Amino acid sequence: MAKSARAPWKKSNPRKRAGKKSKHLTSSQKSAAKARARRAGRPYPNLVDNMRMASKAKKTTKKKTAKKSAAKKTGRKRAAAKKKTAKKAGRKSSKKPARKGAAKRDKDPAGGLTAAGRKAFARKQGAHLKPGVTKKQSEMTPQDMRRKGSWAVRFYGRAKLPALVDSDGQPTRHALSAHAWGEPVPRTVPAARRIAAKGRRLLQRYQQAKKKA
Repeated sequence: MAKSARAPWKKSNPRKRAGKKSKHLTSSQKSAAKARARRAGRPYPNLVDNMRMASKAKKTTKKKTAKKSAAKKTGRKRAAAKKKTAKKAGRKSSKKPARKGAAKRDKDPAGGLTAAGRKAFARKQGAHLKPGVTKKQSEMTPQDMRRKGSWAVRFYGRAKLPALVDSDGQPTRHALSAHAWGEPVPRTVPAARRIAAKGRRLLQRYQQAKKKA
């Protein structure tokens, strides 16, 4: 049989056994113990009333400690999230200058794209760009005629041409693209239209060659 629990007033003070000082109730706890005794019909609080108030105080302290620890954890999580966001922002900002330098390497100063630029374009958009056709007309294949003719009409045959020179009188990137295709860089609209007319003739020759084949 299990031993019956001894009444608390028959037990020795556990704090004294542990060599610790006894804790006393606060004034508010004493008032609460007296009120509990009156509700039970006792003229003054007994040991059980005092123990009840002490245990409530312990629970309240535990709750406060739990709230503080939860707040600390939340604060640490927020700090970690801010740190992570700052690191991402730092990585992005560090990549921007590198990308500007890469953009300069992608463009040929004389006009058109470099080999690195064509590769970058392929990675971004999946298009496989080829270098411009710079051969003489007599050396061109039908496919060369089609490619160069299509480029010439597309760039310089449109109804409204983009600017061919900038405010300093230097050719724009649109005008410089002619150099990548073996044509003189146009600075005026008539010069650009001559390249477009040449492109139409190349397309006609391509169609004739296609019919013969």
